[in-house]
Amino acid sequence: MTEKIFEMRHIDKLYGSLLANDDVSIHLNQGEILCLVGENGAGKSTIMKILYGLEPPTDGEIYVKGEKVHFHTPSDAMAKGIGMVQQHFMLFENMTVAENIVFKNEIRNGLFMDRKRTIETVKALSEKYGLKIDPEAKIEDCPVGLRQRVEILKILYQSAEIIIFDEPSAVLTPLEVESLLDTIKSLAASGKSIVLITHKLQEVMAVADRIYVMRAGQVVAERLRSETDTNELAYLMVGHHPALRDISAPKPGEVLLESKKLSLHYEGRDILKDIDLHVNAGEVVGIAGVSGNGQTELELCLTGLQKPTGGQVFLMGKDVTNASVKEHREGGLAYISEDRYLWGSAGEGSLAENVLMAKENRAEFNRHGFLNQAAINNYTKELIRRFNVKAGDTDQKIRELSGGNAQKLITAREIMMDTPVLICCEPTRGIDIGAMEFIHDQILEKREQGCGVLLVSSELSEIMTLSDRIYVLFEGKIAGEFKRGSIDEKELGMVMLGGKRE
Repeated sequence: MTEKIFEMRHIDKLYGSLLANDDVSIHLNQGEILCLVGENGAGKSTIMKILYGLEPPTDGEIYVKGEKVHFHTPSDAMAKGIGMVQQHFMLFENMTVAENIVFKNEIRNGLFMDRKRTIETVKALSEKYGLKIDPEAKIEDCPVGLRQRVEILKILYQSAEIIIFDEPSAVLTPLEVESLLDTIKSLAASGKSIVLITHKLQEVMAVADRIYVMRAGQVVAERLRSETDTNELAYLMVGHHPALRDISAPKPGEVLLESKKLSLHYEGRDILKDIDLHVNAGEVVGIAGVSGNGQTELELCLTGLQKPTGGQVFLMGKDVTNASVKEHREGGLAYISEDRYLWGSAGEGSLAENVLMAKENRAEFNRHGFLNQAAINNYTKELIRRFNVKAGDTDQKIRELSGGNAQKLITAREIMMDTPVLICCEPTRGIDIGAMEFIHDQILEKREQGCGVLLVSSELSEIMTLSDRIYVLFEGKIAGEFKRGSIDEKELGMVMLGGKRE
């Protein structure tokens, strides 16, 4: 009989009147990869935060290796061998990889940290688990994929036997995701027991031994991977089968957004090199590329957040190369940013305040310098309802929402700006199947209304599904331009890596 390494029985979690977990009973077997899937707000992260000691349960019992436990802090959970790799990394930018990994558990020589032994220990740990890392590198110089490895190694250094991954691929490129899934399988093969929280069903089918499906705070199904498929899991998650989308041929009109010889030279490097692109009315134009090839800088230059060092940007025929963000917004540009917390929202601001951004001077919300709070609250409630954002009152801080629900609210705000141009950067990052379908429909509706949409996404399937034309960005240059149907995902991936089409 397989040993249960932990068991959670009849867990309830109340936040005020919101029942986030409703009589949830789950268990994890020794050496197993267990996947928790469900829509945003289904209760996946909440149940694991309870297991990790970040949240107390309102009711229910937890057992680890048959022993009943009560966790008040993550330290309590870690003492029982439970570690958690969270969506938002908890690393010190100005410290080295090794210093971050041993933080609070330093190897000492007298009063001081033994730097040589620390580096040797971290190097040996990384080699043991196949997580290649430079122990002496500064975190601020590490890309996202390497930072995630540091988080995993931190947990392994503390001898965790149970490792929880909370939406670990939300910030990774396709290649980094592949590497992460290999790591998860390797950890399980070495005897670790894994819980993976995700809504990406391809990842589930790639690594899971067993799957729990959650909906509205409850476990609605349990499946072995060998007994299910993505179609059934999608149906169980959202309660209906995803619609097959038939996209009509584009009817492109005038050029709405254009860059000519756009360049950016920064800290001795050419980040963007002579970028020529255009977006017409009535089409979706995709930007594909492996993260770090200039996509972020391109979106910043096109939105006024970064001034280019060469070339020009035109919005609705007007030169906006050196215009402010405000002038871009007033000129007809809406923008769903790549980083929902850095650029897309004010974390301490309420939902109403975040929804109001760029609309604060509109007559329906502002009368002679005085905000009409009732109108703002009603509009916020309407967006929450229409975009199915799981949230409390309009006074709630946006940072208190789950990542996916924050993304839905930001996306709602920008789509409802009713501008002729919409730049969407990773619009469905961290979002479940049901919400993804809805946002894709909204993007296509903008296209049908004659708007020009520029879509920047690391999800190749998203680019291939929605884009009428695709530009591939490689090392800051346009490596190719393709029309819908003229290239498959494999060919596109090859061009993204610098290869040539056969």
